[in-house]
Amino acid sequence: MKVLVCVKRVVDYNVKVRVKPDNSGVDLANVKMSMNPFCEIAVEEAVRLKEKGTATEVVAVSVGPAQAQEQLRTALALGADRAIHIQSDEALDSLAIAKLLKAVADKEQPQLIILGKQAIDSDNNQTGQMLAALAGYAQGTFASQVVIEGDQARVTREVDGGLQTVSLRLPAVVTTDLRLNEPRYASLPNIMKAKKKPLETFTPDALGVATTSTLKTLKVEAPAARKGGAKVGSVAELVDKLKNEAKVI
Repeated sequence: MKVLVCVKRVVDYNVKVRVKPDNSGVDLANVKMSMNPFCEIAVEEAVRLKEKGTATEVVAVSVGPAQAQEQLRTALALGADRAIHIQSDEALDSLAIAKLLKAVADKEQPQLIILGKQAIDSDNNQTGQMLAALAGYAQGTFASQVVIEGDQARVTREVDGGLQTVSLRLPAVVTTDLRLNEPRYASLPNIMKAKKKPLETFTPDALGVATTSTLKTLKVEAPAARKGGAKVGSVAELVDKLKNEAKVI
């Protein structure tokens, strides 16, 4: 079974994000970039499936600028067998990404595609669902457990009311939630081996995909600064402040 695992280059989650002075976007100059945390979980799950003998090959794919190869090399160091980079310097929306991933899926014919449920930069939670719709694959989103049984994938989903278990006929798309697994760290020997693993590069044009976006970012603003808290001496004082100052009751 071939597993296609998708990774995204994002601002490291430890970095305090800065908005550009003209409010056109986020300032990425001299900012540490890393693999999206949910994508790390996706890579870990794919590698575990290979270690169990369920998967025979793990292919990592990323869409982004030339620097996105750093995150693909990280995926290779974590256990992926080879990587595919779709190079584009444009700010692509979720639908364009899904179309590009669908083109890769048509080429690679994987039995399972694993993605993070969302990226911590755009926070859209759309690409996995759009990819499944475009490819005509079954989908299991927000997965906290994935079990492969023959040509079926049993996915336990985290939903508002608790947990939901669905059975998907392969090929399928699975998006990962936080509790699916604990990602490993890449060892130094595996980092060195990753440099020799194959990495192919394509362009959207080479894949025959038009990436013109129908969305336009009008303005990006930093969130309002939070006000400091205050201690109250009694429940009565708390109720008074909530009623007369905060005006929430």
